[in-house]
Amino acid sequence: MHKITQYLPILSWARTYNRDTATSDIVAAVIVTIMLIPQSLAYALLAGLPAEMGLYASILPLVAYAIFGTSRALSVGPVAVVSLMTVAAIGNLGLTDPAQIALAAITLAFLSGMILLAMGILRLGFLANFLSHPVIAGFITASGLLIAASQLKHIFGVEVHGHTLPQVIGDLWAHLGQTNGFTLALGTAAVAFLFWVRKGLKPLLLSKGLTPRMADVLTKAGPVAAVVATVLVTWAFGLNTQGVKIVGEVPMGLPPLSTPSFDLSLWNQLFLSALLISVIGFVESVSVAQTLAAKKRQRIDPDQELIGLGASNVAATVSGGYPVTGGFARSVVNFDAGAETPAAGAYTAIGIAFAALFLTPLLYFLPNATLAATIIVAVLSLVDFSILKKAWGYSRVDFSAVAATIVLTLGFGVETGVSAGVILSIALHLYKTSRPHVAEVGLVPGTQHFRNIHRHRVDTCPHMVTLRVDESLYFANARFLEDYVLNRVARDHDLHHVVLMFPAVSEVDMSALETLEELNTRLSEMGIAMHLTEVKGPVMDRLKRSHFLDELTGDVFLSQFDAWQKLGPGQQSNPAKGIKQEGVAAQ
Repeated sequence: MHKITQYLPILSWARTYNRDTATSDIVAAVIVTIMLIPQSLAYALLAGLPAEMGLYASILPLVAYAIFGTSRALSVGPVAVVSLMTVAAIGNLGLTDPAQIALAAITLAFLSGMILLAMGILRLGFLANFLSHPVIAGFITASGLLIAASQLKHIFGVEVHGHTLPQVIGDLWAHLGQTNGFTLALGTAAVAFLFWVRKGLKPLLLSKGLTPRMADVLTKAGPVAAVVATVLVTWAFGLNTQGVKIVGEVPMGLPPLSTPSFDLSLWNQLFLSALLISVIGFVESVSVAQTLAAKKRQRIDPDQELIGLGASNVAATVSGGYPVTGGFARSVVNFDAGAETPAAGAYTAIGIAFAALFLTPLLYFLPNATLAATIIVAVLSLVDFSILKKAWGYSRVDFSAVAATIVLTLGFGVETGVSAGVILSIALHLYKTSRPHVAEVGLVPGTQHFRNIHRHRVDTCPHMVTLRVDESLYFANARFLEDYVLNRVARDHDLHHVVLMFPAVSEVDMSALETLEELNTRLSEMGIAMHLTEVKGPVMDRLKRSHFLDELTGDVFLSQFDAWQKLGPGQQSNPAKGIKQEGVAAQ
């Protein structure tokens, strides 16, 4: 039963589901539905797809996540960054037929879903850890700017092409003379109104005596109000005949049953994009889910989240949608509105299905400028240049990675940016761990503690040097340690003992083992014994399976203080080569 519950989390919370929980979930669903209807339409526009595909991607995927997901508050659906990556991926195909573009988007969702499912089944959620937070923050900031810039064409009512910031701004500037005044007026008014709604409406409503819950609901309904107002203005004054581009006819009804393309050449073209969308979407979702779960002392399972998101994308595939993931803003709204279980997402799906069935005729006169305004206001909240200041103050290396990710995303496009982010994250990890911190330590007087000789007043011994290794040893850093030790002993001819402290070493791979064996031999030839202290149990278990401990010229001590007592002041003997170990100890 536990195994079934692990893969079907709905069975764990459904057993205790009651009327009070359902009420909380329904209230949250109503608020999220009001927010999601204009957002789903807008993000489909951003992805270069028909508006109805945004609605379709907000129905079955939410139901699938409610069954397979582990977060109680995550709201799945179309999001800005994945929509931007979708339009970039499909743009690389050079398609012009709307039906082929829609099929490519459906296929992209299928590939993303299968990648996520495979990663979940193989429990590869840890791979997302190779994307550092600063790099992700830089990528999202750059994506927010790129998305906002790409929507300016709808605000000005001009044709603009390009997938990089220089291309978009340059093309916009070249066509600025073709600006449609009515479109600009509608778009600017919508942007200004939505910014005011976000910042000023709730305090105004509270000052008028409304309850916090009602004020929150009305604030979240701001985009709906913008949609209604601009639809009425466009319809009443016939602005669509004055050059204002509108959504037009949106098919009424539930999502049609759809299947992906099984053209292997198309799969080959979309695979890298699907992989990047999967990784970025997963990282974004898990970050949000973990943050919200922690507030209620709940936990999520990252590997099961992969399965939940994979199932959601497969559901998008069979219902005419495009790639989806957990959205930050919607999830926070869902959480704040009181969602107790993933059923809130299923109720939201019902609300979106109702809109698809009965409300789509009302969207005919909806200006594209209004949807663009919705996107701009939503994505500018993602832009956070404070990460540059934080990274500069904390680590120049991290700052370089963040800055490079932002510049590459803006200058060369979203796929180049995220690929560079992945490579930079891995390169940074290798760089940092290839030069492990090694400290020469001494005894703090009156204690059994050993600290860095350059940071504390400590006792040392002229014929003994202790080096604390603060990193696991593997192929990339083993040679660094060997060079460090040999450089240290070369300048001190009175040394008889080198002690390597391993309290932070939790792994010694084969390359590092060979390096330790070589180092032991080199020191022995110099008349110096090599000792180990505070070796962790798992590391010692591996060392015992090799010949290293048999050939070690010194001892392995349980604690550094034990080594000090035996080898330190008063113990001036020069060890013979191949000294026999008196004991092997591990922590």
